[in-house]
Amino acid sequence: MLGSIAGDVIGSVHERAGTKTKDFPLFVAGSRFTDDTVLTVAVAEKLLRGGSYVDCFHSYFHAYPHAGYGATFIQWALRRDRAPYNSWGNGSAMRVGPVALALESFDEVLTEARASAEVTHNHSEGIKGAQATAAAIFLARRGASKAEIKAEIEDRFGYDLSRRLDDVRDGYSFDVSCQGSVPQSILAFLEAQDYEDALRNAISLGGDADTMACIAGGIAEAFFGGVPEGIRNSTIARLDQHLAMIIAEFANRFMPLRP
Repeated sequence: MLGSIAGDVIGSVHERAGTKTKDFPLFVAGSRFTDDTVLTVAVAEKLLRGGSYVDCFHSYFHAYPHAGYGATFIQWALRRDRAPYNSWGNGSAMRVGPVALALESFDEVLTEARASAEVTHNHSEGIKGAQATAAAIFLARRGASKAEIKAEIEDRFGYDLSRRLDDVRDGYSFDVSCQGSVPQSILAFLEAQDYEDALRNAISLGGDADTMACIAGGIAEAFFGGVPEGIRNSTIARLDQHLAMIIAEFANRFMPLRP
């Protein structure tokens, strides 16, 4: 899970910056956690302690109201609405990582990914983005090859993962939809040589950098076997006590189950 959160923190200063290079410092003075981290931890706490996703998302929003949420989510959380708003945005995909780490069968992961998404993102593309991301993380943690992950995501979800990042980068721009950012984030992982390279790939596309690095980072953490110590320490140093506590509790409970 820390792989997703590190991607968010590192990508935070690149959101809307149009970064088109892989050559940048990982951490700078403005690097911070955003809504991607907050809602990822919210999903983790729900899996740890039960309850409902709606209540957990409401609670975390009110605890961290200035984390950079989308406008529709803000209104939904402020009103404490319980009905979804048919979103196809990538918020469903950026927060789903813990689902793929906590559950032990592919079908369970897909079912829970849908449940975590559809409380807000009940549009078919919002659900698909969450399920595709969770599927990639689950397959990676179970030892699937990149070719196997690519084939499963293309066959099951219909995403085109045949393009190269170099062919995508020049024409790509900021896009918060699942359909316009999740496949590209998975491509960033597929072309990566290691965990750090996955984040650099995702950010270098010049899109929704923190969310795309969050998605790519979650898959890369599972595939490459963790987050490098320097990135891990620099990320944790930018979290508050509560977020760090839930992350540690989640890791202690679920990460030993990883093969």
